[in-house]
Amino acid sequence: MDPIKRLILVALPLGLFAFPGCSGIGPETVAPSRFDYTAAIGDSWKQQMLINLVKLRYGDAPVFLDVASVISQFQIGGVINWNGTFNNQSSSNIHTLGATGDFANPVTATANWGGTFGEPFLSSSQAFGVTGTYADRPTITYIPLSGEKFTRTLMKPIQPPSVLSLVEAGYPVDFVLRICVHSINGIRNRYGGAARAHPADPEFYPLLERLRRIQNSGAIGLRVQKTSEMEGVVMSLRGKLDASTEEDVTFVRKTLGLDPAEYEFRIVYGSIPKDNRELAILTRSVLEILVDSASCIEVPAAHVEEKRVNPTLSEETAQGTPVVPLLSIHSSRCRPGDAFLAVPYRNYWFWIDDRDTRSKSVFSSLMFIFSLTDTESKQAAPIVTIPSG
Repeated sequence: MDPIKRLILVALPLGLFAFPGCSGIGPETVAPSRFDYTAAIGDSWKQQMLINLVKLRYGDAPVFLDVASVISQFQIGGVINWNGTFNNQSSSNIHTLGATGDFANPVTATANWGGTFGEPFLSSSQAFGVTGTYADRPTITYIPLSGEKFTRTLMKPIQPPSVLSLVEAGYPVDFVLRICVHSINGIRNRYGGAARAHPADPEFYPLLERLRRIQNSGAIGLRVQKTSEMEGVVMSLRGKLDASTEEDVTFVRKTLGLDPAEYEFRIVYGSIPKDNRELAILTRSVLEILVDSASCIEVPAAHVEEKRVNPTLSEETAQGTPVVPLLSIHSSRCRPGDAFLAVPYRNYWFWIDDRDTRSKSVFSSLMFIFSLTDTESKQAAPIVTIPSG
């Protein structure tokens, strides 16, 4: 076969290499992009929460940024090309032959030849090349939490129905009340805010212990009752109980000053109940919850000595037994090797031990509680847009 014809047969298939299979590139990006962005947004949310707890501990102002949207654009392209030049000794003619394929979307391929042939080739030059491009251009939009939304989300007290909905969802009642409540019928919880720090009343922790046992027995019921245009929550204590639970219920009634003959009690927001058939719960705002949680952070002794931060409050006791802090956040000069979460601040690392399941659970619950007061927000959830074409 003539040499030029053989070259043509070689060049034409090169152009066909540019055509990929029928499956598109876009669908392949959905799974990795979705999980990668989910992990990145979740990790950044946890780090933002922890750094704001540390800043509150040092009297610094917290700053929250919401991820409003994520738009990620992918572009993949590639080119394969081959060409050759052949010199004819007798006629000095130049012959060219080439093929090019473009992997971009839409896909194209070309093959070309020109010149004269028919005599022996004495010299030739050939070139082969492959080029490719990949681009990932994410556009992430952040919205700072400020103004009315800041006030509504951080400074507005959580409504009692929202707090008790956590109990209905299965959260331990002692944990929910310890985190979210200032007082129940005048019995005060501990608070760690520097401006008005105070220990819990002696009756508070025994009351929580009895309520937890009653909850485990299934004797506490909660329901929403609509009166006129308002919605209220009613707590009920079931009548038929075993001796142990009956003793706990009697203790709760006496401690809270509830009517011993009544089984249903209205739950209202406030410090003092109107009568003995009402349960007044003074709830905290999200900011107060964060300030109280931040008071448990173990700050460096050097910072306390330099009066950069207040010392950590001493442990409380209930009936002679130490009360375990809900959240333990440690500090160290070096970055910890086995941390659930760690953030740097003022040349120190503040972190939660990955083996501290209690602190990890409480920290995750704080992030969930953060959304309880944002029920009126009209801001849409984060949008992730990934072009598939």
